[in-house]
Amino acid sequence: MATTVSDPLIGRLVDSRYEITARIARGGMATVYRALDRRLDRVVALKVMHPHLADGVDVAARFRREARAAARLAHPGVVGVYDQGSTDELNYLTMEFVDGTNLRALLRRRGVLPVGEALQTVERVLDALAAAHRAGLVHRDVKPENILITTDGEVKVADFGLARAVSEATVATTGSLLGTVAYLSPEIVTNGEADARADVYAVGAMLYELLTGHQPFQGETPIQVAYQHVHGQVPAPSEEILWLPDQVDELVAALTAKDPADRPADAGAARSLVHRVRTSLDAHDLDRRADVPEDPPTPSSPETGDVQAEVTTAVGHTGTIALPIGAVPLTRDEDEDPTPRRRVRGRRVLLVLLVVLLLAALGGGGTWWYLTIGPGAYTQVPDLVGAPQEQAQATLTDRALDYAVDTTFSDDVPEGQVISTDPGPGHDVRRDGQVQLVVSRGVQMLTVPAVTEQPEDEALATLEAEGFTVAPVDRVYHQDVAEGVVISTDPAPGEQVRHDTEVTVTVSRGKEPITVPDVTGESEEDAAAALDDAGAVPQVDERVYHDTVPEGHVVSQTVTGDALRGDVVHLTLSRGPELFEVPDVFGMQYSDAEDQLTELGFDVQREDVFGGVFGTVRNQSVAAGERVPAGTVIVLTVV
Repeated sequence: MATTVSDPLIGRLVDSRYEITARIARGGMATVYRALDRRLDRVVALKVMHPHLADGVDVAARFRREARAAARLAHPGVVGVYDQGSTDELNYLTMEFVDGTNLRALLRRRGVLPVGEALQTVERVLDALAAAHRAGLVHRDVKPENILITTDGEVKVADFGLARAVSEATVATTGSLLGTVAYLSPEIVTNGEADARADVYAVGAMLYELLTGHQPFQGETPIQVAYQHVHGQVPAPSEEILWLPDQVDELVAALTAKDPADRPADAGAARSLVHRVRTSLDAHDLDRRADVPEDPPTPSSPETGDVQAEVTTAVGHTGTIALPIGAVPLTRDEDEDPTPRRRVRGRRVLLVLLVVLLLAALGGGGTWWYLTIGPGAYTQVPDLVGAPQEQAQATLTDRALDYAVDTTFSDDVPEGQVISTDPGPGHDVRRDGQVQLVVSRGVQMLTVPAVTEQPEDEALATLEAEGFTVAPVDRVYHQDVAEGVVISTDPAPGEQVRHDTEVTVTVSRGKEPITVPDVTGESEEDAAAALDDAGAVPQVDERVYHDTVPEGHVVSQTVTGDALRGDVVHLTLSRGPELFEVPDVFGMQYSDAEDQLTELGFDVQREDVFGGVFGTVRNQSVAAGERVPAGTVIVLTVV
C-alpha cells in the first residue's frame, strides 16, 4: 500500500484517457501501471519510460518509432501494443494487460523447471521472437523478467519497442549500451551490435538458467560477467546435472556460441532446433528436474500478483545496466581482465602443463594425440547438396564418416538428390562422427479423393485433410443433384497430381428457378413447345368435353408462375363439345316428342301447318340419327 500512496502517478489521468489505478512493477527502463482505458472501458498496462531516459529528443523519437513497429506485431506470444503517446513529459506505451506472473517469479518460486517444461517454454519464446525477427525487430533484452506467464499457462514476450529504442538511443548519445548483463551476447558487449542472433544467445543463456537454477556466468560486478560472455563459453548444463542428455548440452552450446555465425540465424531456426531436441527426448528425461529446492512465495510477495514488466531481483545480475561499448576488449589483457588474478595464474599454469604434455606427446604419441584429441580428429563436412544419394553416401564413406538418411518431399530438388546435411557443408565433424543426409523424395503427389455426392463442408474438409488447397467453389444449377452437394471436382477423383495443385469443387445450387407460362386455350402442340422452352415438362393428364374450348386445346394446367426446372405441368385438353344422337320423333304427338328431345338437351321449337289441330309431328329440322351438341335447336313441324 505504501508504494501506491507514494507514487505520484497513481490516480492520474494520462492523455485524458488512461486512469492509472495501481503500480505493477518498476524496472531499469520503465515503470508499469495498471490503468483503465476510459474510452474503450478496458484494463490495460501503461508502461511509462523513466524520465532520465526520455530527456533526449533522440531517445523519444526512437521510442515512438519502435513502438509503432512493435504495434504491428500480431502474434499470440507477443504482448500486444495498443497505443503510444507523449504528454506532460511522459513517454508511455499502452499494452495488453496480462493477468499472471513472469518467468523470474516462477523461477524464484520453483528453483528450476523440468527439462520438458524448460524446453517448451523456450520454444514458445522463440516462436514469438521469430514473428518479430520476420518483421525486422530485434528485442535486445530477452530475460525471464520480460517473459510473462498467464494464469492459463500461455507464454508472452513483453518489451519489444522499448528495449531497442532505449538501447540504440543510449549508444548514439553516450557510447554505452543498456541491457541485462547476464544475457548479453558477446557482440553486444564488444561493439554494441545486435541482430536476431543476439536474441538467440539470450534465450540460450535463459535456458541454461531454467535448467540449473542460476545464470551461466557469475561475478561480483557486471563487468566480470560481461568479460566471461566475451572470452568464455557458456558451460554445459550437464557439468552440474550429470544425468542431463547430451542433446540438451549441444542445444545450449549452439544457442550460445560465441561467434554469431555459429548460432541459428534467427529465432525461427532456433525454435526448430529446440523442437527437434524436445521431441527426441523420452518422457522420463523430459519429466526430470535438477535437485534444487523450491522456494514458495509468501502471501504478500509480488510474485503472485500481476507482473507486467522487468523486476530487478537479487538473484544474479538481472537488472538493467549501462555498460560502455568496448569496456571488454576482444583480446585478453591482464590489466583489463576483471577476473581474480589467482584464476589467471591458475589458467597459465594449466596452459604451461598442456604445452609440456604436448611436447612429450610429439616425441612418441603425437600422432595419436593429433588424430584423437587435436585438430586431426575433425574433418569438414563436404558440400553434398544436390548430389545423388548414392554419391553422397560414397563420399562420406570415403572420408570415414557415418551417415543417416532422412527423406522428405521437395518441390525444387529432384528425387534422390540431397536437400541438406546436418552438420552443414564446411562445418567441423569428428572423423568418426555421423552426418545426417536429408534426401528428396521428389514432388509430393497426392490422389484426389472421391468427394462427389458428398455435402460441401464434408467434401472440403476431406480435401484439406488430404493436403490439397481448394480453389473458390463453383456453384451451378443441377437437375438431379440436391443443393449443397458436390457434383464434380477438377482434377477428377482418382487422379494423381502435385500436392500444390488447386482442386476446383463444383457444388449444386439445386434446380434452377423458372417461370411457367399460362398456356390455357392454346393447342396441345403450341402449349408443349412453350412449356419445354420454359424448362417445364408438359404432361397431358386427361381430355374432357368442353363447349367453348376447341378440341385438342388446353382447358387447364396445374402450375403457372414460379417453379423449378424439370417440374411437371399437368394439362387437361378439350375433346370439344359432347354430341348426342337425334331420335326419330316423326308421327309422335308434339308433347311427347318435345319431352324426349328436351330430355336429351336439345332446344325444341314448334311450327304448325294447317293450324296443327291434330298435334302430330310430320317433320323435324335435324334428321333422325344425326349427332349434334346439346342445345342444338330442333324445329318440329306439327299438323
